[in-house]
Amino acid sequence: MDVQIDELRPVPSAAEQAEAQRQLELRQQRQLAMSDTRRAHVLDAARRVFAERGVEGASIREIAREAGYTAGALYSYFDSKEAIYAALLAESLDRLQAEVLAARAAKGQPARLLVAKAQAWFGFYVHHPRDLDLGFYLVNGLAPGGLTQSLDRALNERLMEALQPCEQAFEEMGLSPDAAARENAALFAHGMGLLLLQHTGRIKLFGQAAEALFAQYVERLVERFDPATASAARKQRDLFAE
Repeated sequence: MDVQIDELRPVPSAAEQAEAQRQLELRQQRQLAMSDTRRAHVLDAARRVFAERGVEGASIREIAREAGYTAGALYSYFDSKEAIYAALLAESLDRLQAEVLAARAAKGQPARLLVAKAQAWFGFYVHHPRDLDLGFYLVNGLAPGGLTQSLDRALNERLMEALQPCEQAFEEMGLSPDAAARENAALFAHGMGLLLLQHTGRIKLFGQAAEALFAQYVERLVERFDPATASAARKQRDLFAE
């Protein structure tokens, strides 16, 4: 068989092959970093558009224009406005989870742990009203809509992960799993109601402060389920008040 000279190729050494592989991996890392940066840029633009027009009032074209992209380019990163919303909500829930995990109490004091964890998630939404907006977006009348069932379920599971420490604290205070789940649901519902009143300005009708009302509610829970801790806390407050 005839072999043309220009068909001959030198066989790279092991060192040259390793270097070629390293360069390929570096290029892939740079491409991935660039993609992540652009994706984050799109999400930042979406936050601004959602803040101005609301999630329902926003459109892919407006988000693309705010990001400096064409609508077609945006679809390289997200296939719909709902997908952008889901990504923003997932980030929000990650930050919520971090706040709750950072809240601490002395070991063996579940009542104080309940207070710390509850104040953590409530405080997060007090100081980040846009995150609360994201959480309420899917409520359309009395029915959720906008996301696929699987994605909606995944996001709800992430929210429940952030609320789980409160439920665990209830159990450690002696409640059965069913009772702990009920009290945790009531706690969340109470907190969300207060947050909604605060962020819509309706709390002013009552001349009250949402944070003080929530703290009072949690204190009443401690009094119901751990009277000893509640009594010690009152004595400590009285001591410092003297």
